[in-house]
Amino acid sequence: MLREIVLDTETTGLEARSDEIIEIGCVEIFDRRITGRHYHQYIRPNVAISAGAEAVHGISNEMLADKPRFADVADAFLEFVAEAQVVIHNAEFDSGFLSEEFRRIGREQHWPPPGPIVDSLLLARRKHPGQRNSLDALCKRYEVDNSGRDLHGALLDSELLAEVYLRLTGGQNEIRLESQPVRSASGAERSLASVLSEAARRPRLAEVDTDAAQAHQEYIAAMREAGACLWPESG
Repeated sequence: MLREIVLDTETTGLEARSDEIIEIGCVEIFDRRITGRHYHQYIRPNVAISAGAEAVHGISNEMLADKPRFADVADAFLEFVAEAQVVIHNAEFDSGFLSEEFRRIGREQHWPPPGPIVDSLLLARRKHPGQRNSLDALCKRYEVDNSGRDLHGALLDSELLAEVYLRLTGGQNEIRLESQPVRSASGAERSLASVLSEAARRPRLAEVDTDAAQAHQEYIAAMREAGACLWPESG
């Protein structure tokens, strides 16, 4: 049983040293199923949001005027991601910002977390080398509906990435097959995946009617007379 947290952030700009996180979104995956549990928090920064960043996510300084500071939400955030494998697209960016936020509040020992961090961008580049592997490109490739993504959003992007990540790392369909047992006539219970795998190994049999069988024999006889028959004569 593996608990994973798909995480995304929005920020005031691109420089972790001088910019800050203004939104965190997390989605929980347990045993490769999206559970519906999530963590979502807007944060009031100590620096102004750059025009370029606001154009990407649509979040303004005025919208965050009544939101808590990062120090006020750090414990709730850590509690949600505790004992989980964290999945981030372009992990260096988001994890770098989180490291800076914890450093600013004197808690640098709390990030990165003790568990592993999986970078889905690196996974995608390994699986699809030479192709675009942005979140939008992966949504299109794996047929994940991102039609509502006019702007970036930490929770929305986490939800989309969770769907993409499951397809990228093996496919949700395969997992569902593994989890649905099939009962045979004798009462024995087997996984559907094992039944399908065994069926795929059996030779395919084709039913041939009398006319087709006769035509086949005539064709073989004609080849034999022409000296082009590849099969040895049988007794």
